[in-house]
Amino acid sequence: MRMLVVGAGATGGYFGGRLAQAGRDVTFLVRPGRAAHLRANGLQIVSPHGDAAITPRIVTASEIDGPYDIILLAVKAYTLDAAIADMAKAVGPQTMIVPMLNGMRHMDVLKQHFGAAAETGGVCKVAATIDEEGRIVQLAKFQELAYGRLDGSETPRVKELDAFMQGAGFTARLTPAIAREMWEKWVMLATLGGVTCLMRGNIGEISSAPGGVDSVLRLLDEVVSVVRAVGEAPSDTLLGTLRTQFTSRDSAMASSMYRDLNQGGPIEADQILGDLLVRGQAAGIHTPLLAAAYTQLAIHQARLAKQG
Repeated sequence: MRMLVVGAGATGGYFGGRLAQAGRDVTFLVRPGRAAHLRANGLQIVSPHGDAAITPRIVTASEIDGPYDIILLAVKAYTLDAAIADMAKAVGPQTMIVPMLNGMRHMDVLKQHFGAAAETGGVCKVAATIDEEGRIVQLAKFQELAYGRLDGSETPRVKELDAFMQGAGFTARLTPAIAREMWEKWVMLATLGGVTCLMRGNIGEISSAPGGVDSVLRLLDEVVSVVRAVGEAPSDTLLGTLRTQFTSRDSAMASSMYRDLNQGGPIEADQILGDLLVRGQAAGIHTPLLAAAYTQLAIHQARLAKQG
């Protein structure tokens, strides 16, 4: 099977790099600037699981030579439209698009553009960043890809996908419950991103402040109420874990959206908070903390837009 990794950033570069290192047929679709860097320096991974230096096979959008079997879509949600245009020629009747994006809006967009190719969901767990030298640096040991058809069926094609993913040095997991897992990740991201950005602190700082724990739990309840109404309800086990993690006074946990906000960069506010807020409003659910968090981040986005 041939895989096209759309985006050689921290996430796509890490998992795609590990697959290429394991001998899989992997090509990276990148923009010209990133292509020049990779051609000059290779794809470098710095990781507690072992460093790697790979000479990647790369293409730009104009160089795509036809459909791929698998597209691992690993871009920021706010670049989805551009990615769809770039990868269009790589999608054929048998292509499986495995998205690693946050939220659920991207599933509707991919289905609209590519139909049956967008019937596979995905969830990734990795903490990685790109350093000043352009290397992919893994920040913690966890590394997992989960994937499966949204309807839970186990087709021959998705079994081929699973075989392709196995044995590449990270946990790869085919699951019939990928839709629920995607909604559960959204619950986690919306709560963590919303509260850290709204309160401008990490979990330990928020939980130690007057009213902090109450604010975290109220926001979690708002997010869960929306997801229960419009999506697939999270498990009680997950909710128990989140309540413990999000109220620990010793925790330095913070969201990547909070880090992006502090660095003055673009953020996934519309996809992680705004879309959830809209779905909740359509269902008649009142979510004042979620709304306040989104309003604050919308102001940040508007400022970036004015700066050009």
